[in-house]
Amino acid sequence: MIPFFKQLLEEGKTELPITDLKMTRFWMVLDDAVDLVLKALNESKGGETFVFKNPSFLITELAKALNPNRTIKEIGIREGEKIHEVMITRDDANYTYDYGDYFIIYPHFEWWSNEKVKSGGKLIPKDWDYNSGTNDWWLDAKELGKRIAKLDIKY
Repeated sequence: MIPFFKQLLEEGKTELPITDLKMTRFWMVLDDAVDLVLKALNESKGGETFVFKNPSFLITELAKALNPNRTIKEIGIREGEKIHEVMITRDDANYTYDYGDYFIIYPHFEWWSNEKVKSGGKLIPKDWDYNSGTNDWWLDAKELGKRIAKLDIKY
């Protein structure tokens, strides 16, 4: 979204299109993704899925952060598009442990032993999911602006 919005601003567009004003996303930069992969490589026993806890933001806040003086135009959701990102589904909650700043979703296969579950985690509640719309860590336009300023974005 950031390169797309920046390109529109460079082209002098007066409106930033947003498909739904309630749309949210998780914030994750490349360095965080690399750290997550390295953590998984170092700690996994085989078959687990590691999920970092990341802040959420409204796409409208992102638009405000990039240029607070532009108009936002709601254009309607497109085919296949989601309002919120889901990182852990309700189905996976039965196998997911919270380790503070990250989650591990453990495999639920007959060949996988529960003895491999890392100690120190807490099983998350059933029927819970981790999605960008119900997250408890949010970024506003001001914080997004600070984070965007640190990025080297090419478009």
